Amino acid sequence: MAGTEGGKLVVGARNDGRGVSHRWAETLIPTAREAPADAETPSHIWLVRGGYIRKVAAGVYDYLPLAWRVLQKISAIIREEMDGAGSRELFMPVFVPMEFYNETRRHEAYGDLLFTVKDRKGNVAALGPTHEETITEMVRGSITSYKQLPLGLYQIQTKFRDEARPRAGLLRCREFIMKDAYSFHLEVEGVGGLNEHYDAMYRAYSNTFRRCGLDYSAVEAESGPIGGSASHEFMVNCESGEDTILKCPASGYAANVEKCEIGERPRGTFQEPATGELTEVHTPNLPGIEEVGKFMKVKPDRMLKTIVFKTGDPVSGTMWSRDGRAIPWIIATVRGDHDVNEGKVKALTGYSVEVADPAAAKAAGFAIGYVSPRAVKTVPGTLLLVDNDASLGGFWATGADKPDHHVKHFNWRRDVGEKLDDPSYVKVADIRNAMAGDPSPRAAGATLVAARGIEVGHIFKLGTKYSDAMGLSVLDDKQQKRSVIMGCYGIGVSRTMAACVEMSHDANGIIWPAAIAPYHVLITLMKPEDVKQQEVAWDLAKQLNDAGVDVLIDDRDERPGVKFKDADIVGIPVRLTIGDKALEQGGVEFKMRKDTQGKGEVVSLADVVVRCIGALNG
Repeated sequence: MAGTEGGKLVVGARNDGRGVSHRWAETLIPTAREAPADAETPSHIWLVRGGYIRKVAAGVYDYLPLAWRVLQKISAIIREEMDGAGSRELFMPVFVPMEFYNETRRHEAYGDLLFTVKDRKGNVAALGPTHEETITEMVRGSITSYKQLPLGLYQIQTKFRDEARPRAGLLRCREFIMKDAYSFHLEVEGVGGLNEHYDAMYRAYSNTFRRCGLDYSAVEAESGPIGGSASHEFMVNCESGEDTILKCPASGYAANVEKCEIGERPRGTFQEPATGELTEVHTPNLPGIEEVGKFMKVKPDRMLKTIVFKTGDPVSGTMWSRDGRAIPWIIATVRGDHDVNEGKVKALTGYSVEVADPAAAKAAGFAIGYVSPRAVKTVPGTLLLVDNDASLGGFWATGADKPDHHVKHFNWRRDVGEKLDDPSYVKVADIRNAMAGDPSPRAAGATLVAARGIEVGHIFKLGTKYSDAMGLSVLDDKQQKRSVIMGCYGIGVSRTMAACVEMSHDANGIIWPAAIAPYHVLITLMKPEDVKQQEVAWDLAKQLNDAGVDVLIDDRDERPGVKFKDADIVGIPVRLTIGDKALEQGGVEFKMRKDTQGKGEVVSLADVVVRCIGALNG
């Protein structure tokens, strides 16, 4: 197979061998005229219609021959880049003994997403969603000295997550193919440190997605259930993407919604006068801000939304406390048309946090669903965080701190009082999700713009989260025991295939980048039984194979219209059609899949191989 560079086929340079030629009639490619009823996204529709995947159960798919060739090509690029970044391939079992999770408690973070199985002896194991615990246990039993570090290891393997609502084909499924890599270090900085390897993996990921021919963005991100101090997501840019990316056009800064910072905004003083007497309104059976606002005739941007969080273990050395005691409850208030950002709450307070269990919060004194900022005065051990926007003056409506009631004309100074002046009780800060139009955090005067994307890769600086939990340590040059510092780096291989289709398709089917297309050239025979057409097809295939080009020969006994329709759905970059009229002119019909207008052009037999290679590299 030819090498790839920048999403192009590279013939001659990095050519690892001859291409292959396969007959369509000998390959399982069950194309379909209609999409399945549950297919809504372009990748789900076209991968099913193109005969790439077939549903086995909810969120579980067969990868048919065309899909497997795409996956193998993506994997080959990944392997080259991982090896070049100093990581070595291995293979770990799907089963993860529950004892490993008992050490890290990560099964609690995954919750119902974790598939578990029980053997005949009653032992419980998980089907690995990722393999941090398994790799940590492996390295713990394999190294003892700092001289064995740094170390980078990776695998490409099937993973499992018990999604409650699998959807979008391969984009949100329960069984998927993933590359997961892990690195181990004694230091964060310097040669052999975590930061050096992280930067190498960042470059390897950028190279991987560029070589796959993908339009992608690298954005700052939250670490989620994996944990860690810093992370980046790699997102395929496409309008149908399920994730929102916010970018600063002036500085190039980009982050997902959960991570994106907001630049300086006007700050209120809590001194604005009240707009009227505090008025209580009965609001029964109204489940959300929109419904409450319609009933009260108040727009969401003039309402306050207050979320109750329960604090957990400290996540930083600077933990918010009151008189040296931990704070058990945090209430976070934002405008009704905004959303509280849990990551920002965690970073600001120094605690791990989770949305409070309703029963526990009610027992503490919170009227869940009707909480207002005034709860900081009535529920002991409560810290109030106020987003900058919510601190501005004017009319406000909010919960009444009792079930089925809200209030109008809430006023910060009158209704919260002296607690506003005590920073151990109230803090004003950026605690909401960023939005398009917000000030850029990196360029004064610039504003954030929104784009859509699909996450295909994620890299994390884990630190000692797993090594501390599982006792992974080594002796340093002073014979002192040191916890090993870790990083982890994932790529969704099957998800990358689907994301590419989301990015690159039209009304007729898939348009593959040459680098990861199942075949580079499709040779279509108008008369597959004709000896002359067969000879020309196989002679061209041999010449293309010698140049490292993969060829699929459509030798089916089907009508031309069926073959052309299938060619568009399957999406192979170049189509050569061999028919009597073109042969009479000494050539074949040449057409690029991405060229949707008109018919192809006749190219002489002497020039067609060079033309194909040029088009694939173009």
